[in-house]
Amino acid sequence: MTNEALQNLISTWIPDPVTSELEFTEEESQFLNISVQPADLHQLMAQLKSNSETNFDYLFCLSGVDWGKELGVVYHLESTTHRHIIVVKVKTEDRENPVFDSVCDIWKTAEFHECEVFDFFGIKFNNHPHLKRLFLTEDWDGFPLRKDYVDDINMIVK
Repeated sequence: MTNEALQNLISTWIPDPVTSELEFTEEESQFLNISVQPADLHQLMAQLKSNSETNFDYLFCLSGVDWGKELGVVYHLESTTHRHIIVVKVKTEDRENPVFDSVCDIWKTAEFHECEVFDFFGIKFNNHPHLKRLFLTEDWDGFPLRKDYVDDINMIVK
């Protein structure tokens, strides 16, 4: 399926585009990029996997991102059946309590990656079965992959 055909299909899934605000871009990428509101994330992701025309059965990358003003997550999905790839982005301006719905009930591999994003960015995931730090100690202060993170003790200064 082409990026244009994917965009047209996915656009029909959103009942109220004013409140849902899906944004489609190709951002110098060969893949269709979709930005979705946090409230619509889980429903969209479930439909991307379960719809027979899209069948995005493989979540091959889930990354936390600090865009400066916003924190978010970027998901790279592939359909091993149809051989197409899509990128889904979700963002929040709430840097004090960033929360998104977990997709680990849709793709089991997200369970590990969501823990990693929580560990390094402090983004929490609703309905995650066991959200915990993976790499840093429980008493670690802050989230080292955020742009505003400061650690005078462990930073290497030239």
